[in-house]
Amino acid sequence: MRSFGSQSRGERLERLHDLPQWDGERLRNVHPVLPGLRDADATRPTLRDFLRTDEGRRPPQPLPSMDPREAWARRADSRLRVTWLGHSTVLIEIDGYRVLTDPVWGQRASPFRLLGPSRFQPVPVSLRQMPEIDAVVISHDHYDHLDYPTIRALAKSSVPFITSLGVGAHLEAWGIAPERITELTWWQRHRVPGTGLSVTAAPSQHFSGRGLKDRNMTLWSSMVIEGERHRVFFSGDTGLTTEYEAIRDRLGPFDLTMLEVGAFHPSWGDIHLGPDNALTAHRMLGGGVLMPVHWGTFALSTHDWDQPVETLLAQADPNHSHLLLPRLGEAVQPAERRPAEAWWRTSQRSDAPGAEAISTPPDSAAEASEADTLSGKVPWPLD
Repeated sequence: MRSFGSQSRGERLERLHDLPQWDGERLRNVHPVLPGLRDADATRPTLRDFLRTDEGRRPPQPLPSMDPREAWARRADSRLRVTWLGHSTVLIEIDGYRVLTDPVWGQRASPFRLLGPSRFQPVPVSLRQMPEIDAVVISHDHYDHLDYPTIRALAKSSVPFITSLGVGAHLEAWGIAPERITELTWWQRHRVPGTGLSVTAAPSQHFSGRGLKDRNMTLWSSMVIEGERHRVFFSGDTGLTTEYEAIRDRLGPFDLTMLEVGAFHPSWGDIHLGPDNALTAHRMLGGGVLMPVHWGTFALSTHDWDQPVETLLAQADPNHSHLLLPRLGEAVQPAERRPAEAWWRTSQRSDAPGAEAISTPPDSAAEASEADTLSGKVPWPLD
């Protein structure tokens, strides 16, 4: 199946073998798990845990969202504006340029048409409605961050891709020309030609893989996007790591940090932040404005769909963190530091219908219904 992607070969594979993270067979996290980060007594969730009802893991109706196109047509006064489009997909407008992170318009975070977590929240706009993008940044190759149908659609454009080493093999297999792909190792910086943008890959504590035989064969990274005046940190997927202090010292300060808060579990503290550790990571990165991502789109863990952001809101210390909590599709400027609003608690309907997800039509309505029922209860483990 093409959605699995491709493996690294030749010079790309040699570069992977030269990394300090390479242990002779695959990549690994180079730092030990911090004490107390992973609950040794907590049983990792199994398939049985996910076979319970969907109640609580998905909202009863689509969340409120906005159509950002009118806002995008106007220049941001502060020269830094972000629009959360769901999960880890964010349009960053920074010093006159546009960067799209981990673009996922697909219906499922899975290689399969009918199996795997299906999105419960539509993207506010379609890919065709997006403005011209100057760069696409992809943190790692898990299905909820690297989406085959979305990449195939973006292949028709000329936008350059900046990603972690090894991920380029997938992109090339899906139609992205090699000259449009830049693959980075940790601390490596790339200046996007013809722009004032630079992107630097930084450490994260996670893993990679799209199948049963390619685990940890591509690098996973956080990313720093820098313009002429502003600097943004994007976590990708990660557990808590002492490298955040090094990132602050070497690449900070940041005008905005975008940290993953969803899909957490007591036994996953080494690979996913969750809301509590996201606040710790934010302080280690220097504080300031924090926008949570990686929530509100897919049910990838056993917790309630709104627990990540509710916990974040309850635990945040205003002396260290200013929370930026935009609605889906709402273009916001971090410099405005507006009060956080729990908009997801409302029962109002969206004022934007949401774009249709990119997917391959199923063979029949009955097959689609059966698969959707199953996929809503069985998580795809490669998140």
